[in-house]
Parts: sequence; C-alpha cells; structure tokens
Amino acid sequence: MNRAWGLLKRRLIGSIPVLLIVVVGSFLLLEAAPGDAVDAYVASVGGDAGMIEALRTSWGLDASPMTRLAAYLWALLHLDLGHSVAFSRPVLDVVLERLPNTLLLMGAATALSFALGTTLGILAGARPGSARDRLLSIGSLALYAVPGFWLALVLTIVFSVELRWLPLSGMETIASGKTGIARMLDIARHMVLPVTSLGLIYLALYLRMMRAGMAEVWRMDFTLAARARGIPRRRIVLAHVARNALLPLVTMLGLQSAQMLGGSVVIESVFSVPGLGRLAQEAVGSRDTPLLIGIILVSAFLVIVINLLVDIAYAVLDPRVGASEVKA
Repeated sequence: MNRAWGLLKRRLIGSIPVLLIVVVGSFLLLEAAPGDAVDAYVASVGGDAGMIEALRTSWGLDASPMTRLAAYLWALLHLDLGHSVAFSRPVLDVVLERLPNTLLLMGAATALSFALGTTLGILAGARPGSARDRLLSIGSLALYAVPGFWLALVLTIVFSVELRWLPLSGMETIASGKTGIARMLDIARHMVLPVTSLGLIYLALYLRMMRAGMAEVWRMDFTLAARARGIPRRRIVLAHVARNALLPLVTMLGLQSAQMLGGSVVIESVFSVPGLGRLAQEAVGSRDTPLLIGIILVSAFLVIVINLLVDIAYAVLDPRVGASEVKA
C-alpha cells in the first residue's frame, strides 16, 4: 500500500504541468482560429458595428490574448473555469451538468468492451491456431475496422427503426414522470445502443491483445513446466496463462480512456446524448472559448485520473511496478 501511495503522489505531481500545457495549448490553438464568440453570435442573429464592439467589451474579448490567458490562469487557480457566453452560465456548472451522462456512457462501454473482450480473448487464446481462435480473430479484425459512427447508424436502423425494440435517441423519455427503478430502467434502455456502439469497437482490441498475450505466455518455461506436471488445461489457462496475459490489458485500459472519450463525441452526436461530447460540439459551433477549454481541461483531468487508477491497479497486481520510484 505504501508503494502504491508513493506512486500515486509522484503521478499527481507530474500531472500538474500536463494540465498547464493542455490549458495553454488549447487557448493558443483557439486563438489561432479565425473568428470568436461574437462573430458566431452575430452570424446567427445579426448586428451592427456598435453592437459587435459592445459585445466584445462585455465578454472581455477586447483585451490582448496574453492578457486574457493570464486572467484565465489566475481564475483557474481559484477553481474558476470562467463564464460560458453561449449558455450565460458558469462553465463549471454547465460541464458538471453534462459530465454524469458521459461518465455513464464511458463506464458502461469500457466495462462491456473489457469484460467481453477479455473473455473472448481467453477463449481464442486457450487453443492458439484452432478453428475457434481463427474465427474470433477474423471477427475481431473486421469489427475493429468498422467506423464507430457507421456501426451506430446500422444498429439504430436495425433495432430502433426496423425492429422498434430500443429508443432512437436521447438519455431518457422526455416528460415521462418516471422515478426510482422505473427511471433507471428507462435510462438503461436508452443507453443500450450508444454503449454497444462505443464498446464493440474497443472489444475487438482487447480480444486481440488478450489472445496475443496468451499465445506468448503459452511458450514460456513456467507454462511448459505446468503442462509437464499434468496440471489440468483449464487450470493452466485461468490461473497461469490468462492471469499473466491480463497485465498488458490493464495498461491498455488506461491508454484507451482518451480514445474512448474522443469516440463518445461521435456517439453522443449520433444518439443525441447530452454529454460532454455533444457539449463540445455546441461549444465549437458557438466559438465559446471558455466552455471549450473547460471541457478539454475536465477531459484531460478524467484521463489523468483513469491512468492513476490503472497505475495503482498495476502496482497491486505486479509488485515490481513502482518499487524503484518509491525507493528513489
């Protein structure tokens, strides 16, 4: 536990400059893009030069970029993410309102892809080169090659339009008045297609990684020794081969969190899920720089937290991880 805590402290300290780079880099990239929030607002409602000047002064866009960046960093030190010009609300309130939906989508999709991908990977890697292994490997490769938005549209047409088994879009039935378990079941029905669309792509990745890891472990000396001692094959697969092949998947689980978050942008747009991905799309359309930077910052923080949890899990599973860092 002390080793894991020491590793956690080092990772937390190292995440501070990462977040600073994310904020500064995002701000400079958005400044380099043509137009601003006032231009987007005037393009939708119209206005004269006096109105444009007044809006820029009111929204603080008349100052130089470096002045606004310094003011934003100072506010960020006080946990103030700024004010959204599109929603006329604090950025933190808007982000926290949408964050639970994205976390639900990501968490369910990650659990589906990791659990089912690992299980199928064990089935494929239990007998490398068998017909079952070849069938699962080919299927996973085909699934991984499918674009996420195309898979989402196909599932929508089949299960929502043709069969009418599942809701077409949204997070829950509007104005249904459901509470408690009934509301939870309603949300679960609405999340089936988004979670499946997002999770199936990454399921293929975990399946192939688990299968490749097990195929390598089968050739190691301790596995050959276990087979020579007459240990049942099922026990060798679960207690020795799959357990050792699982460690790289834990690492990949953290690395894929950023891609999973990026993939949720497309899935949330297709299924009209009110999460961070759809909010980012709205922020880009309105050129709401404070809101977009806030979304990017919160997303970066989520990725850092997920990787911290993965590091701790890896340190618990493998005593060699983080030992040298703690001694140093």
